[in-house]
Amino acid sequence: MKKLLISAALFYSTVIQAQVAGKPPMGWNSYNCYGSAVHEDEVKANADYVAANLKQFGWNYVVVDFLWSYDNPAGSKIGNPFQQQLYDGSYVPWLAMDDYGRLLPTPNKFPSAFGGKGFKPLGDYVHSLGLQFGIHVMRGIPRQAVWAKSKVLGANGITADMIADTSSTCPWMNHMYGLNMRKPGAQEYLNAILNLYASWGVDFIKVDDIARPYSAAEIEGYKKAIAQCGRPMVLSISPGETPVAQATHVQANANMWRMADDFWDSWDQMLKMFDYARAWEGTGGAGHWPDCDMIQIGKLSKRGPVGPERYSRFTEDELYTHMSFWCIFRSPLMLGGNLPENRNIERTLFTNDEIIAVNQQGENPKQLYKKDGNMAWYSQVQGSKDLYVALFNIADSAHAVTLDFAQLGLKGKVAVRDLWKKQDAGVFKKSFTQRINAHGAMVIKLHAE
Repeated sequence: MKKLLISAALFYSTVIQAQVAGKPPMGWNSYNCYGSAVHEDEVKANADYVAANLKQFGWNYVVVDFLWSYDNPAGSKIGNPFQQQLYDGSYVPWLAMDDYGRLLPTPNKFPSAFGGKGFKPLGDYVHSLGLQFGIHVMRGIPRQAVWAKSKVLGANGITADMIADTSSTCPWMNHMYGLNMRKPGAQEYLNAILNLYASWGVDFIKVDDIARPYSAAEIEGYKKAIAQCGRPMVLSISPGETPVAQATHVQANANMWRMADDFWDSWDQMLKMFDYARAWEGTGGAGHWPDCDMIQIGKLSKRGPVGPERYSRFTEDELYTHMSFWCIFRSPLMLGGNLPENRNIERTLFTNDEIIAVNQQGENPKQLYKKDGNMAWYSQVQGSKDLYVALFNIADSAHAVTLDFAQLGLKGKVAVRDLWKKQDAGVFKKSFTQRINAHGAMVIKLHAE
């Protein structure tokens, strides 16, 4: 009977997870502008911006990224601060944590968490705006919980040191050990933290340091924990490179998975992302999306973690390429810049409903060609025979980019609509040609007449 109940819960979870991420999730994440040091008032300011300016276009997640349990010193811009051990083996700085080894938001950064309230007050605030609330976590269990032999809630007599895999560590953040999912109590620990997150009203959980090396047992553990917590949540795993060989497993167990390491405002990284996407072509669909990483548009790195405070280093043409590719590929769209500092260019890029429809309503995106400094991707428009096509000039000088309609199986006259301009470009036979700036893009919709 127990096995039947577990199987039923997992089936229910699969159905619900497909519903919560039926389309690529869209929202804002704090990492690229605030690193480990985002504060509650800054999260609220970005949530307010989403609600007032972006919600109507489909943006709805507000995600607090990493180290919310770590009390950053005032003015700190440290990207990945390590803990140190004292002579007795205890850890400093001590992360905010309850008696069951579950990390809590530090009140110095999140004042509403004072008194053990956790993220519930902030989650309630985000929900009051008609948005959904998410958090980042590092996989596994805190090392300090292992040292303290914290009790595992729901596992009588089991303590943290009995379920930790002390050989499984993160090379860039030493706060956590992995979990040995074969040990009694390991699943119960994940259940306990997901139950806590559910009580806070969490709708989205980003689990870090779980995709490289690929930790299948822990990923399954998080899915099971979500299934039993009673609250639907998007499960996002990172960082890349998630192995393509694990495509079937990750599709079945996660809603989003990073294809590459952290993406920043670098044209070289953009070129590499095209190749990652090509490798993952055909794996996205309702409930499971390969993830190009956050959108590097707007004010970045206000408090770390990479480079000086700046607006995106991408040129205007590269900004359009960035947004166009994320949309045609149907990557999740998570904004990384500090939204209250958006300029007209950011507002233009984030509020074009015809471009967003390419991401939310396209089907089966594929690369059409990539040669001679040109690239084209296309997808089907849901419910019609129309096509979305994104044309890219990935060379270092402006030139004409041509689309041969026969490559798409189109004959006769074809009506072309420029989606960025929201204008009909005309009716053409056999092909369409457009001069595109270096590193620029054009997104069109094709209708065969």
